[in-house]
Amino acid sequence: MNLNSSHKSFLPKDAFSGFSNWWHNHLPSPSYGGWVLLGIALSFFGAATNTMAGWLYVLSGTSLALTGLNIFISSQTVKKLKIKRLPIEAISAGDELLIELTVTNPTKSGKNFVEIVDHLPFLLSKPVNSSIESLAPEETKKITYYANAQIRGIYHWHSLDIKSAAPIGLFYARKRRNIETRAIVYPQILPLKQCPLIDHIGNEQTQQQQSEKLYQNATEGVTKAIRQYRYGDPPRLIHWRSSARFGELQVRELETITGGQEVIICLDNSQSWNQELFEKAVIATASLYFYCSRQQLDVKLWTPKTNTIKGNHVVLEALAAIQPMEKKEDVQIPPKPLVWLSNNLSSLSSLPQGSRWIFFPENDDISGEQNISTSGLSCQSNMNLENLLQKTLRL
Repeated sequence: MNLNSSHKSFLPKDAFSGFSNWWHNHLPSPSYGGWVLLGIALSFFGAATNTMAGWLYVLSGTSLALTGLNIFISSQTVKKLKIKRLPIEAISAGDELLIELTVTNPTKSGKNFVEIVDHLPFLLSKPVNSSIESLAPEETKKITYYANAQIRGIYHWHSLDIKSAAPIGLFYARKRRNIETRAIVYPQILPLKQCPLIDHIGNEQTQQQQSEKLYQNATEGVTKAIRQYRYGDPPRLIHWRSSARFGELQVRELETITGGQEVIICLDNSQSWNQELFEKAVIATASLYFYCSRQQLDVKLWTPKTNTIKGNHVVLEALAAIQPMEKKEDVQIPPKPLVWLSNNLSSLSSLPQGSRWIFFPENDDISGEQNISTSGLSCQSNMNLENLLQKTLRL
C-alpha cells in the first residue's frame, strides 16, 4: 500500500518535470506579454468569426504573425550560437574562481537579447546569469564571472543554458548545452615561518644540515655567477665591486647546497573522520609539505590511496580530491621517519623510530595518554592551526 502510494505521488511529478524540460529545450515558452498577445489574437479571431469584420481578421493575423516571428527568431538564436569554456586556473580555498566563456555568432545576421545560465555546483555558487545585448555577425564575446570557492575539491559540471526572447520578448527559447569543465580548488596553505615538528624529525639534525643553514644565512659563499639586480634580491648579495664597474647594481648567484634529507608526510585517511577535523588535517598536510619544500628538503606525500607521490601540482591535486575512508589493500607505511597525521590514537605507537605526528582527537579528551606530547602535537578543535604547527616540541 505504501509502495503504491509513494509511486503514485512520485510518477506524475517526475513525468511533469521531464515533460517541462523537454518543452523548454524544444519549444519556446510565452512570457506574460506573449500570453496577453495570444489572448488578444484569439479574441479578435473569435469576434471576427462572429461579425465577419475584416479589420478584426487583420488584427488577429498581425498578432499571430508577431508571435510566430518571435518564436522563429528566438529559436534560431539559441540554436546557432556557439559557446566554448576556457580552462579554469586552479586556486586555493578562500579565493575566487575565475570562469570564462566565449560566445560566437557564426551567422551572417546579428543576434540580440541573449542570456547564458551556467549551472555551477551548489558548493561554489548558485546558477550564474550573464546577458548579451547584441552580437554582430561573426562576432565573439567573452563572458567573465567569479565564484567564491570556500571548500577545497575537484568540481565537475557541464550544464549550460542559452536563452533568448529576441526580437520583442514575447516568447523565450532555451537550449541546454552540455560542455564539460573542471575546476580544482587546492587546500589552504599556511605561511609557516618555522615548524619544529619538521626541523626535529629524525634523531637530530646532521652536520650537513647545520652547515647548510649557516651557509644560507652567510654573507659570503661560493659565487656561481654575477647578474643584474632584480627587485626582491637580498641586499647582502649585492656585489659592490661589479656594481661600481658597470654603473648599476649587480648581485651574486650562489651555488645551492641541498641537505638531501627525505621527509615523508603521511595523511591517514583510511578511517572515518569528523569533517571539520579532516579539513584541518588536509590544510596541515599541505602547509607542512610546502614548508619542507621551502627548506629545500626532499619532501614526499603518502596516503593509503595514492601511496608515495611528490611534485607541487601532483600533491596539491591529490589533496584537493582526498576524502576520508580511502584506502587500497596491502598498503604499507614507509619504514622511515615520517610525519604522521591521523585521528587514530592506536596508530601512533607503530610508527617508525624518529617519526613525528599530529593527532586529531574527536572528543578533545587526551588526558589518559600522557606520552603523546613528547614526539608530536595534538590538534584540538578550538586550536589555531597555524600557531600549533609553529609550536615547539617538548622532546
